Amino acid sequence: MQVRDIDIPENQVLIDIIANQFILDNGRTIDDPVGSLSSSFTVKGQVILADKEYIKQLTNVLKKAGIEVDGIVPNVLSERGLVLDKNELTDNVMILDVGAGNTDIGVFDGNTFVYTNTIPLGGDNITSDIAYVFNISEEEADRLKKQYGLALKSFIDNDTDIILNTYKGEERTKTIKSSELIEVIEARVEEIFSLVNKDITNAGVKSNINNVVLTGQGITNISKSDVAGKITLNIPVKISTGRLISTIKPNYRSSYALIKYIASRPFAKTVSSSIDTISDENIFRNILERIKEFFYS
Repeated sequence: MQVRDIDIPENQVLIDIIANQFILDNGRTIDDPVGSLSSSFTVKGQVILADKEYIKQLTNVLKKAGIEVDGIVPNVLSERGLVLDKNELTDNVMILDVGAGNTDIGVFDGNTFVYTNTIPLGGDNITSDIAYVFNISEEEADRLKKQYGLALKSFIDNDTDIILNTYKGEERTKTIKSSELIEVIEARVEEIFSLVNKDITNAGVKSNINNVVLTGQGITNISKSDVAGKITLNIPVKISTGRLISTIKPNYRSSYALIKYIASRPFAKTVSSSIDTISDENIFRNILERIKEFFYS
């Protein structure tokens, strides 16, 4: 077997290799070589690199918690089979997963994982903006975001009054218009999409993206976020309608996607084989038996 040398920059480390195609000695291209007769074959794959210092810090944190790191998987790569529908799996698609503190970018050309990056902004930033601008508690800001969440002020139907119950000014309460609240939400949503647009443009991958699929609790509960994304990115944007997305509880979607992805890899070890070596952690066996209860509605 011959392997082409891979030049890895000093500040990066290899975290995964994804095999995309196998070419047999007769020139036939296949997705899975198992069962095929060939004296040799060529593998076309992707090398995924990550920032070395970040991986080191992440590994050290988990080691202090008594957790051994067996591998690193980009979040959007594991979520692909969960958030995309059948047609999107073969399209040139960008997944945007807007979480609490980060927005994960994943660009795919069919089965090929083209690009990934993370923008350090998410739903918590919207909450913090509301709390800061209106001088209220984070708890009330989060409640108002969920109750009046709208990404574009132009879509307001009724500009209602909102009483702020935790206002920290001299008065005990304060009244604002819903349009004022939505204006704050709109500004941060626009910034998130603008930073994503700048990132994929600088990376040279934007021109090949046909559709954007939006997921993540940080933004999908904000109405018209897909429209706001389309305006800024100038690419069609939709909220994820993947076959499994509606059946998995939102809090467990990333975990479910990760477990499903790892289990599908040909080199994956069974979870039980790792657990059996730790005698004082039998509790995890019970967790495994209750995966459906945890993940499914």
